[in-house]
Amino acid sequence: MNETEIKLPVRDATALLARIAELGYLPVQARALESNVLFDFPDQRLRQARSMVRLRFSAGQALLTYKGAPAESRDYKIRPEIETRVEAGSNLREVLLHLGLQEIFRYEKFRTVYAPPAGAPEATGGHLMLDETPIGNYLEIEGPEAWIDQVAGRLGYSRTDYITASYAALYVDHCAAEGQPVGDMVFPSRES
Repeated sequence: MNETEIKLPVRDATALLARIAELGYLPVQARALESNVLFDFPDQRLRQARSMVRLRFSAGQALLTYKGAPAESRDYKIRPEIETRVEAGSNLREVLLHLGLQEIFRYEKFRTVYAPPAGAPEATGGHLMLDETPIGNYLEIEGPEAWIDQVAGRLGYSRTDYITASYAALYVDHCAAEGQPVGDMVFPSRES
């Protein structure tokens, strides 16, 4: 299964949330902290293949995700994605470490997921995800390309606003711009 998504910078969260509500979108997943860990082998073969393995913890659940190399696209991030919920995420973390993978990057965000109202023309398209991160707020739109364009336009964005970079890449750019060392993208009170 392929995932198609973009990120949009959120300059005014209050105005964006008002517009989301005005369009009738409803929260389908309440705001929750997501703690993510990316894994790779010591030789960084996953990174070199532009792939990733992620273990996510949120709201008492764990989700294992594999993402393959993104397809060539100027405007959208399109990549194979396989996800599965896991019963004991901390145990799976230990399995991954015993298989020779290493934790290479941790990142956190508070995420709220919105869906279009039932019966709306875009109801079968996808989801909006408001992400509050240590480096700023972003809106992820996931769904078919035409749906992404339609929803982004209705929210006041254009293709020139689209971001296809990962949170890891955005964090590295942020650290470079701020003259900070690169570490993990976690909220200050949760650094370890």
